[in-house]
Amino acid sequence: MRRGHAGRAAATAALSLLLCAPAHAARAASPGPLGGTAAEAAGAALTARRAAAAAASGGGLDFGRCPGVEELPAPVRCATLPVPLDYARPDGPRISLTVSRVPATGARGAARQGALVQNPGGPGASGMYFPLLAGLPGWERIAAAYDFVGYAPRGVGRSAPLSCQDPAAARTTGPTREPADPSPAYKRRRLAAARAYARGCARRAGAALPYYTTLNNARDLDVLRAALGERKLSFVGASYGTYLGAVYATLHPGRVRRMVLDSAVDPDPRRIWYRNNLDQSTGFERRWSDFRAWAARHHATYGLGATPAAVQASYERVRDAVARRPAGGVVGSGELRAAYLQAVYYDDVWPDRAAALTAFLRGDPARLTAQAAPDPDPDAAAEAENATAVYTAVLCNDASWPGDWETWDRDHTELARGAPFETWANAFLNLPCASWPVRDRQRPVAVGAQPERLPGILVVAAERDGATPYPGALELQRRLGAGASLVTETGAGSHGVVGGLNGCVDRHVERYLLTGATPGWRVTCAPHPEPAPVSLDDRAASAHRALLPPVV
Repeated sequence: MRRGHAGRAAATAALSLLLCAPAHAARAASPGPLGGTAAEAAGAALTARRAAAAAASGGGLDFGRCPGVEELPAPVRCATLPVPLDYARPDGPRISLTVSRVPATGARGAARQGALVQNPGGPGASGMYFPLLAGLPGWERIAAAYDFVGYAPRGVGRSAPLSCQDPAAARTTGPTREPADPSPAYKRRRLAAARAYARGCARRAGAALPYYTTLNNARDLDVLRAALGERKLSFVGASYGTYLGAVYATLHPGRVRRMVLDSAVDPDPRRIWYRNNLDQSTGFERRWSDFRAWAARHHATYGLGATPAAVQASYERVRDAVARRPAGGVVGSGELRAAYLQAVYYDDVWPDRAAALTAFLRGDPARLTAQAAPDPDPDAAAEAENATAVYTAVLCNDASWPGDWETWDRDHTELARGAPFETWANAFLNLPCASWPVRDRQRPVAVGAQPERLPGILVVAAERDGATPYPGALELQRRLGAGASLVTETGAGSHGVVGGLNGCVDRHVERYLLTGATPGWRVTCAPHPEPAPVSLDDRAASAHRALLPPVV
């Protein structure tokens, strides 16, 4: 699924998403990437996982000063965790995952409750920044009781990094042109590009490519639990991290202590991942409508139109203008869409995005250029390329995708009639999966098919989330069983609810992590306040969320 970066800045990025989106037991024991019978694959993987976890438990993690490349200040400490590349071959090649930790503060005499591990989503996002949240307002009581542990999943950052193309060649300098209604010729070019990208993944990753999967991410998570010396796992997962957490809980129900799943992916195996991405495009359209309705309510400030349709017309005038003459020479229709995709993830960017449209229509492209221009930093380009590669590999390896272009074209043409904003961009992002060069892909885990009853798990969702539409939260809760509790932020749609947006939600999360008490089967919280409009004369910067390069 399309993923958005998990936060507002480097530190807060640790907490949010996208899946993005789209944006993922006998069934869990399906043949591994290299084939073999289900029983053989399951038995070998279980043996390897137990051996790896036992070794990790015995050796622990050697935490020390974080390498400079991580940009993590003291008191955060870092370590590396060796895991098998292929759990069916425990004595085969190993890879190392990077791990970060800050110890529980013990403030006000709080008793330590162990390690709290976080995954921010993607797939392709790094959680190495998570320990920095321990020092932010609202996290004090949780940080007093828990070590905050982040990590970069396999393929991400310095954890056996995956790449599908030269980051320098992948770097976008702009402008790019994306037609609102792609022609057959344009579609053929994108199909050829997707096939070339898939070949690049195979060429650069080699024999390791099949092993970037959610199943292996869950196995790695269990090895990390053991290496931390924890008998049971306490975990916070956002967006794709909810699917990872749900798969872990299905594989290891007896090893779950506390689990918060924020902005839930629909785990129905029939929807992993092709249909989830269709659902996501519909959700994005609904959330795009919310932005346009907000701008229309503030027509007196922005002058974009007094109705959502009029705001859409204003946006289209800007889109047509930058397609003819890119803003600042670098912002074409592709960069414009990418910038306004943030508005369907996070409502705190609404004032700046609306102001940029207004200024452009008044003859000043500077605001739009500042918000939508590609990042010129080569390190950012390398990070984006890596995140996209991991996102693509995990989603393509996790499940079967339609292999014929006719199915993709039919489904997305029909969908785009009612959801034009992001449908084709989402399709082209995921299109490498149609020609993915891994012969035997995984079958999605039947989440909820665990033999043991799970402890109470807390699912959190925003009712109008576009990246992970709300029905996914209902399905996840149903599959996790009677002990799962769902906290819904009604009437809101920002992706990634936990961690400062809504005090009511955060109180439920804090109480659960500190005591294990869930608030009941289903409870609701009123929406967080919508952002206030910002006048064009007001130069105060609003909080920004960053996006993971194209993903729930």
